[in-house]
Amino acid sequence: MKNIAILGSTGSIGQQALDVIENNPDRYTVEVLTANKNFELLINQAKKFHPNVVVIGSEDKYEIVRDALVAEGIKVYTGSEALNQVVEMGTIDLVLTALVGFSGLIPTINAIKAGKQIALANKETLVVAGELVHNLAIEHKVDILPVDSEHSAIFQCLAGEYMNPAEKIFLTCSGGPFHGMQEGQIGSITPEQALKHPCWEMGSKITIDSATLMNKGFEVIEAKWLFALKPEQIEVVVHKQSIIHSMVQFCDGSIKAQLGLPDMRLPIQYAFSFPERIKNSYPRLNFADFPSLTFSAPEPKIFRNLALAYEALQKRGNLACILNAANEIAVEAFLKKRISFPNIWQLNEQLMIDSAFIEKPTLDDYLETNREARAHALEIVGKLEKIH
Repeated sequence: MKNIAILGSTGSIGQQALDVIENNPDRYTVEVLTANKNFELLINQAKKFHPNVVVIGSEDKYEIVRDALVAEGIKVYTGSEALNQVVEMGTIDLVLTALVGFSGLIPTINAIKAGKQIALANKETLVVAGELVHNLAIEHKVDILPVDSEHSAIFQCLAGEYMNPAEKIFLTCSGGPFHGMQEGQIGSITPEQALKHPCWEMGSKITIDSATLMNKGFEVIEAKWLFALKPEQIEVVVHKQSIIHSMVQFCDGSIKAQLGLPDMRLPIQYAFSFPERIKNSYPRLNFADFPSLTFSAPEPKIFRNLALAYEALQKRGNLACILNAANEIAVEAFLKKRISFPNIWQLNEQLMIDSAFIEKPTLDDYLETNREARAHALEIVGKLEKIH
C-alpha cells in the first residue's frame, strides 16, 4: 500500500489521480489533499477519500473547510507554509506535485529533502530551477517520475535501455488550435478560442500555454533535466492526433515510440505503479480509428515562445525562471482580456531582455528573480493594456 499526497487535488491532474487511486484501493491510499481556492470540491474529495491531512491555500476558507471535516477526524491546515511543510510527513510515500506554476517549486524541494518519491506534473519546478532540483534529487536519492504525457512516453521508451543512451528525443505536440494560422490572423484570437484545445482537457493556464507553444517550450526545458540531454538532442514535432506521445531515437537510428489515446490517467498510473504496469479498464487505442498519423514542424517564428524556451535553455542561469514568471503574468492578463494573444510572447521576450541575468543562481536568487520579474511584467501589462 502506497500513501500518496496530492498537491493540487482539485485541478485536472489531481482529479484524475484520485480516479486512479479509486480504481486501485488495494494499492493506494490518500494521505494528503491540498487545494488553493476550490474549497467545496476539496471538502467533497476529503469526505470521499478520508486523507489524514487537508490543506486549503486560501486562508479565508480555512474555517469552512475545518468545520466541514471536523466530524471526519481530518486535520485541516491553511496557507503556503502549511503546504510547504505538509510534504515532509513521515507517513507519505509519494508526492504528486500537480500545482500550477511557480507555486510547485518549494513544496517539491521540501519533499525531495524529506526523501519522498516525486510524481511530477508541475513542469515549472524544473523550468524555474532545474539544475538545483536535479542536484537535490541526486543528493537525497529521490526518483522524479514524470507525469506529463510526453515525458512519461520518453521515460517508458528508455525503460530497459540503460546501456543505450538516447541520441535524440522527439517531443510530440498537437500544435494547439491555431497551428497553420498565418501571422496576420493571430492578433484577433480571443481567450475563448484559445481555451478550445483540440485533443486534451486541461486547466486554463496550461491550455493557453499549449496554444502559444509555451507549454511545449517548458517541456523542452523539463526534458533536459529529466533525461540529461543537450538542447540539440530535443526536437519538437507537431502531431495533431496526439496518439504518439513522444519518441526516442538511439545511436543506430532506430526509434521507439509510446502510443495511446489521450488520457492523462495513463501516465499518472504509470508514475504511481512504476516499475510495474497494472491493469485498468480505460479505453484502448483502435488503429482503424486513426488511419492517418501526421507530422510537421512547429512554427517558432510565428509562435515565439518555443524559440524563447530554447534560448533560455541554452543560456541557463535564471533566464528560464524569468521566462516562467513573465509568462504566468502574461497568460493571466490575456485571460482577463487585458492584452492580445501575441502580446504574451512579446511580454515574455521583453522580460528576458530587461531582467538581470544570474549565471549560477541559488534558491534565494530564484525567489527574488521570480518576484522582480512578476512586478516588471505587471508594469508592461499596464502599458500594453492601454494599446490593446
